[in-house]
Amino acid sequence: MIAIVDYGVGNLFSLCSSFKKIGADVTVTSEKSVIENARKIILPGVGAFEDAAKKLRETGLGDVVKAQAKSGKYMMGICLGMQLLLDKSFEYGCHEGLGLIAGNVTPIKGYVAPDLKIPHIGWNGLHFPKEHFLFKYLKEGDHAYFVHSYHATDCQDVIATTEYDKELTAAIGKDNVLGCQFHPEKSGEVGLRILRAFIEQKD
Repeated sequence: MIAIVDYGVGNLFSLCSSFKKIGADVTVTSEKSVIENARKIILPGVGAFEDAAKKLRETGLGDVVKAQAKSGKYMMGICLGMQLLLDKSFEYGCHEGLGLIAGNVTPIKGYVAPDLKIPHIGWNGLHFPKEHFLFKYLKEGDHAYFVHSYHATDCQDVIATTEYDKELTAAIGKDNVLGCQFHPEKSGEVGLRILRAFIEQKD
């Protein structure tokens, strides 16, 4: 069973629907015991980093997620959920993340050309600097759907990039902990192939 962590942040319905479309046994839950007994974990998220991090702390689900990741269970963060896997975010201040993958979250504004719209919204091609099981059903340049104003930086575990004037981190991965800045559940067949690769990966 795949557990989608419900801590009050994220578009959980479309994500759940995408997993069901590929035949996955999936549940949306805020129950510690359900997450602990799940085969794999999805950490979703939309909105502000500080609010999401606070909700993870207040619900105790941040500690649950960290413990499960450290136990070796496969986990994937999506959009803000990916950013939360990193050390810190500099979104309106400095805020602590889960620290499961080394790196920071910084604004796209000021990094890309000033005439480009922020947030970065739309379909962008994916590029793969290294081979990774998460993208085994994709080819170079396949497009995914992005909606974000911040991006992962100072990270040595980048497994996919995209371009928006400059190179941006599209996905990260270290051992059993993975993250996609884009939305697989909004990325059509490409997104479904990524989710399928994730659920097929042996524990």
